Amino acid sequence: MGGEMRRLPTETLSPLAGRVEEVLSLYGYEITPAIDAIDAAVPGYGGLFEPRTTDAELRAAVDEVIAAGRPSPPARGVSTTSEMTLYVDGSAQGNPGPAGAGAVLQVDDRQLARLGYPVGSRTENNVAEYAALHLGLEALAARCEPASVEIRIDSMTVIEDIWGDNSTGLTTPHTDAIDSHLSALPTHHWTHLADSDPNPADRRATVAADLAALGP
Repeated sequence: MGGEMRRLPTETLSPLAGRVEEVLSLYGYEITPAIDAIDAAVPGYGGLFEPRTTDAELRAAVDEVIAAGRPSPPARGVSTTSEMTLYVDGSAQGNPGPAGAGAVLQVDDRQLARLGYPVGSRTENNVAEYAALHLGLEALAARCEPASVEIRIDSMTVIEDIWGDNSTGLTTPHTDAIDSHLSALPTHHWTHLADSDPNPADRRATVAADLAALGP
């Protein structure tokens, strides 16, 4: 394990949303620092989600952040004696619609990474759920070397397809990478989250879906 995160696959995005996704990839999909960098590059008091920010201002800010290049990579995470919790969640506005993926890496009560990215502008929720699991496992492989991982996820579709006997038949660009990452872990298990259970990845997925809705 180790190294930089690979660029994650996306479905159709507007040119603006695609450029924002490029910023996220530069920041290792750490969604808050990436958005903060764009907001800081917008002139005046505007920002990525500020209605007064024009498309031209936003495009110029995104281009400025991309031109600045990759920031310092995050420090590597935990030792091989640690157990890690990975929260994942996908969100689609309309199903299909603008969709985002979110993931949070946590050890005990300490969050090591809060990740998100826009998956596509006309994407189904199930695809976003697979993308979220891919996102979290990709970050795990790049940043951590845990002894074991508990994956907390609310999608029974993904659980039954990846760990169970009921293949969904859904073809996504995430499945092979998910299988590869899981097979490389020393040990892992999953926990199904009920709708009432807290999931810190949910907020990141929602914001990422908002990013997927950017542009005409």
